[in-house]
Amino acid sequence: MPDGGPASAWRPILQGPQAEVVLTAAEEIAAALLPLTTAGASHSELFDWSLFFAYLDHAVPGRGHLDRATELLERAVGEIGSTFTRPSLYAGFPGVAWLVEHFKGWVLEDEEEDDPGEEIAASLRDFLGRSPWLAGHDLISGLVGLGVYALERGSRPGGRECLERVVARLGETAERLPEGAAWRTLAWMMAPEAAKLSPRGHFDLGVAHGVPGVISFLAQASAAGAAEARPLLGDAVSWLLAQKQPPGGRSIFPNVVSPDRPGAGTRIAWCYGDLGLAAALLLAARCTGEPAWEEEALEIARTVARRAFETSGVVDAGLCHGAAGNAHLFNRIFQATGDPLFAVAARFWLEHTFALRRPGEGIAGYSAWAPGDGGNGLWENDPSLLGGAPGIGLALLAAVSPVEPAWDRLLLVPIPAGQGRRC
Repeated sequence: MPDGGPASAWRPILQGPQAEVVLTAAEEIAAALLPLTTAGASHSELFDWSLFFAYLDHAVPGRGHLDRATELLERAVGEIGSTFTRPSLYAGFPGVAWLVEHFKGWVLEDEEEDDPGEEIAASLRDFLGRSPWLAGHDLISGLVGLGVYALERGSRPGGRECLERVVARLGETAERLPEGAAWRTLAWMMAPEAAKLSPRGHFDLGVAHGVPGVISFLAQASAAGAAEARPLLGDAVSWLLAQKQPPGGRSIFPNVVSPDRPGAGTRIAWCYGDLGLAAALLLAARCTGEPAWEEEALEIARTVARRAFETSGVVDAGLCHGAAGNAHLFNRIFQATGDPLFAVAARFWLEHTFALRRPGEGIAGYSAWAPGDGGNGLWENDPSLLGGAPGIGLALLAAVSPVEPAWDRLLLVPIPAGQGRRC
């Protein structure tokens, strides 16, 4: 359960009139989402909305938001029980199962004799027993995403076994390279355009699909007692830090490392870029007590905090690659370190999140930019967690609430709040 009590180290970075403006915007997002929650919504949409309404209830209780979260979760569970969904965190039944675990003792009563997640845990345990592993390794649809579910399941039946099997499959699929260990994204796993550029595959440097996400998961798995995770984690961090680009480029790290083409510089974002990578590395440092990793992570984050907005590549406000996501990551790093530079950066990106709002358009003023062919694109309504209004709302709430935003375990960046705190 998210903890907003006296022991919580999380502190709002906006207060007073600024906080009121943010809370008003969050409630306007809720009001705009409400008509979308009628029949016909997918299980993944119901998941996203339930998570947002639950955290909104913490910030403004007594307005029916928790009841709405419960209803949406029940519908999501019903959807996965009646339709086929993939075994992936963001588009399949493990995501809904994660939410059930996340809500226990909070939105849902935690009754040991009634464990609705036991059957799913057993199914995933068997699925993860497949060796050799022929599917992907990433957060969104692969092994790391199933590992995030296993971490949330914890010590309940099946949770530990799932966790250890994810670590084992990652150990089997790692490529041992001169610089350390990394995971190759094969051409068949990519979009057709990317596959043409990297027919032999590439090593992805984004949290969402690549090695930084594996690092964050392995660090948390190691802290949870999975013994095989720690040496693999050390090799992965060694490989990652060896991929720094020469000084003077757009970013410290490229988007990919490919035998077929040079990597490109990245924008400021969670999914791809130095900011998400720094947050994942800082979490790894905190989980393992490695001061050298923390020093590296903070140096990267400080460089990003000082980067000119004009080079950021930010177009919209979503969590994945927009202003709200940047605000949240800088807020996370500030809460972990107390360094005021990161608080300034978080507030800057919150201001930009509001600057991107267009009243009367999109969902409560927020639209997502969908790039098209030949540099064309369009603004569209996006009701999803990563790209749209629910994720923006969650980032806004994290800036004004004393409740630690444990929902960002889904992003692999739950860096412990409070200086020096361990996982």
